[in-house]
Amino acid sequence: MGDELGPILDRLWQVIQSRRGADPQSSYTARLFARGRAKIAQKLGEEAVETVIEGVRDDPAKLVVESADLLYHLLVLWADAGVSPADVAAELERREGTSGLDEKRTRSKAVEA
Repeated sequence: MGDELGPILDRLWQVIQSRRGADPQSSYTARLFARGRAKIAQKLGEEAVETVIEGVRDDPAKLVVESADLLYHLLVLWADAGVSPADVAAELERREGTSGLDEKRTRSKAVEA
């Protein structure tokens, strides 16, 4: 993956943060915040389904559009929940170098305990 995604996601994160408390009539992001976390999560789920659908079709341009929507709504959910990109990056760094299968087994054991 190239470096292109990092800077734009950083800028998008800043815009999302700046929309907290803004007028819901003038900002879609502010409207999502005003409607609450359940609505934000619902929109994220809808975008995830749309992304999955485009992932199995043969139209990369539509997959790109849906992926952008998915990432945007995920960032809004993080912001509403008080989770930062740095929090998620730290978790990814913690997992770095660990087999995905081993990591899943560790999580499953933690849930069982």
